[in-house]
Amino acid sequence: MTTDDPKQRIMKLRTEIERHNRLYYIDAAPEITDREYDALLQSLDELEKRFPEFASATSPTQRVGGAPLDRFENVQHAVPMMSLSNTYSKEELVEFDRRIRRLIPEETFDYILEPKIDGVAISLRYEDGELVRAVTRGDGATGDDVTSNVRTINSIPLRLSDLMPPAVLEVRGEIYMDTAGFAKLNEERQEAGQEPFANPRNACAGSLKLLDPREVAKRPLDAIFYATGQLDGIAFDTHEQMLQTLKGYGLRITPNYWLNDTIEEILDQLDALEALRHEFPFEMDGGVIKVNERRLYEDLGYTAKSPRWAVAYKYEPEQAETTLHAISIQVGRTGVLTPVAELEPVQLAGTTVKRATLHNEDEIRRKDIKVGDRVIIEKAGEIIPAVVNVVKEKRTGAETEFRMPTACPVCGSEVEKREGEVALRCINLQCPAQVKSWLTHFASRGAMDINGLGESLVEQLVDGGLVKNPAELYALQKIEVLGLERMGEKSAENLIKGIEESKKRPFEKVLFGLGIRHVGKGAASILAKEFKNIDALMAADIQRLETIHDIGPIVGKSVVEYFVSDQARGVLNQLREAGVNFEQAQAGGSNELEGLTFVLTGSMESMSREEAGDKIQARGGKVSGSVSKKTSYLVAGESAGSKLAKAEKLGVTILSEEQLLALLGSDEKLKDQKAGQLGFEF
Repeated sequence: MTTDDPKQRIMKLRTEIERHNRLYYIDAAPEITDREYDALLQSLDELEKRFPEFASATSPTQRVGGAPLDRFENVQHAVPMMSLSNTYSKEELVEFDRRIRRLIPEETFDYILEPKIDGVAISLRYEDGELVRAVTRGDGATGDDVTSNVRTINSIPLRLSDLMPPAVLEVRGEIYMDTAGFAKLNEERQEAGQEPFANPRNACAGSLKLLDPREVAKRPLDAIFYATGQLDGIAFDTHEQMLQTLKGYGLRITPNYWLNDTIEEILDQLDALEALRHEFPFEMDGGVIKVNERRLYEDLGYTAKSPRWAVAYKYEPEQAETTLHAISIQVGRTGVLTPVAELEPVQLAGTTVKRATLHNEDEIRRKDIKVGDRVIIEKAGEIIPAVVNVVKEKRTGAETEFRMPTACPVCGSEVEKREGEVALRCINLQCPAQVKSWLTHFASRGAMDINGLGESLVEQLVDGGLVKNPAELYALQKIEVLGLERMGEKSAENLIKGIEESKKRPFEKVLFGLGIRHVGKGAASILAKEFKNIDALMAADIQRLETIHDIGPIVGKSVVEYFVSDQARGVLNQLREAGVNFEQAQAGGSNELEGLTFVLTGSMESMSREEAGDKIQARGGKVSGSVSKKTSYLVAGESAGSKLAKAEKLGVTILSEEQLLALLGSDEKLKDQKAGQLGFEF
């Protein structure tokens, strides 16, 4: 076969994409940018459509299925999917150790400790290396077949990374949602008037139960694996060996685990692990202790529900009791009225908490929350404080019922509850609270990245009548902003300069900044690539939008509703007249930074970090948020913090802002630069 053989090209692309998936999700060492990855995926998709005879269910393009399911099939586990016994007591862990040593007095063994992830248990079945089924725990004997939903999780390989995989490999693990993704999902749900999830675990469970895989694909789900079920053609001597083998196959395992030969060392490590509790990107609610030597499992045996060679130790929930003094109302960017608990300040998870979300009126009624109550609060997803219940036995009779307002507390306009939603909304699009949230969103780093335009300044601009929508920012004059509080000559110049520079932001960032309901960064990027300019997007109908991969009817409806709005069209016309970019940049550009990974830290004088990142990526480089041995360069601006110290410790080359500018301005390939030309070595 020649390189022009379509089958060979398709197979080569699949292998390359799977390799990059592994580098990104398993090794945390990506070699290409998201843009380059998307281009590879698009090339493969186009080839597979041209040559359907080479279709494969395990192709990276086939993660999201077509039509929604009617129901989930209930299937039997080949090996029962047992749960672990739980304890909050270290004394019970000591007894666990004594019991094991009584059962196998002549044996020597190690314990292995892993972080306990608070997610949803899942079992994956691979046959000859291909994913054929994903099943929930259910009752341990049978569970729901959620294969079509699990296939949408990008970190789960559809095919194992091995030329000679076992005939059967069943792996067990946890579907989870990281805390940042959970917070963003709940924010989007509240803005859409939907009920927020109570915690990441509930969000995962709800996501896996969705009948439409296209909707599941939009949820920030991930997975970690830590056990096996049925095996054919493979065996493991130790639990650690099993973990490393799974990692070699391209399955994500826990980022840390510890081996110790005494329970006392395990107890010490549990304390150390608890101190790291908030360092993990997911809900970590304890540790799992297992005997490492798998040959001993049969001798140790099982109870009716759980193995005797493993136990889960759970940390106490991070909760605090305080008094709810009042309930205030926040009005969001899309007009949603959110009740907020005003609390007696209390320490929780290392911070002082004064406010907590109450989500909506239905939630207040369900929990029977009254003003004056003693309440229990906790960090939902370790991010957002929430009121979880009321201490009713401490009621005095002086507590009062709360009623949501019948008018917007900010502008006095009528409020409404839309069909199918739980939230009340202010219907006045010119409501100052909505305008402030809209402007803050528009100026944020993920959108137009207007340096210096934060909440405080936005509040002054709106309250002073200077700005009523994002387009009016571009008409601001220096003399107008000079009169604002804490605004000097230099600050005013920088603000006007930042606003002017934002006109050149990529189309996808402008689109995200418009604040269209349900259109996050991902959807904005997809729409920008699909339609290329604002006029083509405005002309699209709901049927056209629904056909786009990862868009679907909910986003499509929001986009259409936005563009038929007279107010939205007026703002768009103003933005266009101001010179804001409404076209997608053509693919291309130089690749002199290809293969290099940059981390940016500290403040920069000539541009924002976001802008510097865009320039690096436009030249083929990769921008990462964390320093590792794979980092090529750390760019250190003013007030560089812990990332600089870590880079120095790892021996990563440090660039100043001036060196980065010189590098970005070079027309030569990076490899042709002479050593020391910019004051550093290659």
